[in-house]
Amino acid sequence: MKSLSPSDPDTIEDASGGLGKALLRVLSVLWDPELSKWRFRMGLALALTVGAKFLSVSAPLFLGEAITLASNHDLGATLQPIFMALFLFAAVRYLSSGLPQFRDFLFAPVSQDAMRHLSVKAFGKAQHLSLGFHQTRRSGALNRVIERGSNAMDVILRFLVFNIVPTFIELALAAGVLAVAYSPMLAVIAVATIAVYVLFTVVVTEWRAQQRRSLNKADTELRARSMDSLTNFETVKSFAAEDRETESFNQSFKSYNTRYVHTVQSLSFLNTGQELIMNLGLLAMLGWTGWSVAMGNMEVGALAAVFAMLLNLYRPLNILGWGWREIRQGVIDLEKVFGLMSMVPEVSDAPNAKTLQSVQGSVSFENVDFSHDGRFAGLKDISFDLAPGKHLAIVGPSGSGKSTLLRLLFRFFDVENGVVKIDGIDVRGVTQASLRSELGIVPQDVVLFNDTIKQNILYGRPDASDDELRHAIESAQLADFINSLPDQWETRVGERGLKLSGGEKQRVGLARVVLKDPKILVLDEATSALDSQTEERVQQAISEASRGRTTLTVAHRLSTIRQSDLILVLQDGRVVEKGTHQDLLSQNGLYADMWKKQSSSSILSPEPLS
Repeated sequence: MKSLSPSDPDTIEDASGGLGKALLRVLSVLWDPELSKWRFRMGLALALTVGAKFLSVSAPLFLGEAITLASNHDLGATLQPIFMALFLFAAVRYLSSGLPQFRDFLFAPVSQDAMRHLSVKAFGKAQHLSLGFHQTRRSGALNRVIERGSNAMDVILRFLVFNIVPTFIELALAAGVLAVAYSPMLAVIAVATIAVYVLFTVVVTEWRAQQRRSLNKADTELRARSMDSLTNFETVKSFAAEDRETESFNQSFKSYNTRYVHTVQSLSFLNTGQELIMNLGLLAMLGWTGWSVAMGNMEVGALAAVFAMLLNLYRPLNILGWGWREIRQGVIDLEKVFGLMSMVPEVSDAPNAKTLQSVQGSVSFENVDFSHDGRFAGLKDISFDLAPGKHLAIVGPSGSGKSTLLRLLFRFFDVENGVVKIDGIDVRGVTQASLRSELGIVPQDVVLFNDTIKQNILYGRPDASDDELRHAIESAQLADFINSLPDQWETRVGERGLKLSGGEKQRVGLARVVLKDPKILVLDEATSALDSQTEERVQQAISEASRGRTTLTVAHRLSTIRQSDLILVLQDGRVVEKGTHQDLLSQNGLYADMWKKQSSSSILSPEPLS
């Protein structure tokens, strides 16, 4: 497992590359077979963009021609050509502005579909990354990476493909027209002005990119801090930590504000420099043109034509400055989301992985070793065999590795040494989906989605019928509770199921597992957080659910596992005792000591698991 920086738990490596690589990534998304239905619109949008630039360069020529004709003082002979030239100027200018609007109209669904496609791929990638990845990232921060990355698609398409690149096409066309129709010096001045403008913009924007990275980090921290606090509001209130959380949010906001101010100030510097360069270029071109008209080298209409052409060039140049900044940020955001998508899961299916089928339910660990990253303690030389339909209980002090053992069974992590088998098959040789479809777990803290009771139970098997759903509800002893609710199983459970009591949540979780109908049932201290009366009801439901299934139970209350076929006693990651309840009591070891302590504190009152 990779070691993560404790100072930045949300680190996701950026994908390598720059502007060119980002453009290739955008094009690769657009060229995905899923977006093939938009290919014609993509081509048409590009053609409309280039056509609009041709028209934009042509329009000032008609204006210059009209002014030159009007200055000849023979209106009788020139009135019709003047009006024709003015009409062409207005028509061509309208088309040069109207075609991009029509392009945006056509391309809007393409852009949105591309954003959806990239977001879904990134979200799906995050879903398939290993448990270790999600344990060290905050959901709010990860969500922002995906959100900003998908928005970057739209930014790069809008500004780079449809604004900046066409602007350089227009510059090349305008330079050619100025050189041929008027003077090569005008083309030189125009190109030099744009070159200085672009150089200044790129240099300053690269400096500002560092500020934006810092701003993004502060923004991510602010939003993650807010989401963490609001999501865990019950814990906040139970520790009377409202003021502490508010102050933490305040400090995060102050940090964000400081970076935001620096970003705004540098933006003002950039805008001022850009305006200076553009206006100096405008002065140089109009001065040269005015001098040429005065010397008789150009017609008077050239002055108006050059001025109109410059306005057409400078208008997208304003967008160039802002667009480049957005594109540069978009490149950063796109690198982050493609970095996410290039991450390799720590646990992945083998190339020749098979589907686990016809499971009987035997489970065996053979000399298994495992340790978490950053921790010395782990599992060492764990071995046991559990026949189908039998019940294994795992007990031991906190931190002895009980829950880790279960996670290895689910293959949330891979063993370092040894092998975990189901029906004699190494779990690393089967697909994770087929493996986990045969496993069902009820954890100590059942987390429910903010949806209805029905949908939370159906999460175990979405295609289940209502009759199967009712059977699962009855098996989990939920029927009376659900029938007592005004909306019955359509009742919403609230964020993380907080509208339900602990016992009700456990039984909903149990119903979900019963509906899934796995061959192997896993209970990870499923009743340890409940009071004795609630535990008794949940324990009865568990007894019903475990009948006929191979069952692995991590237990704190030893009374619940007295009838287990095999009990493992873990300490410091090792099996220190193994046997039935009576065997372990007769050994007078750690298990017997735990039993005596719980007996003396009256913890053993609930009925044993049958």
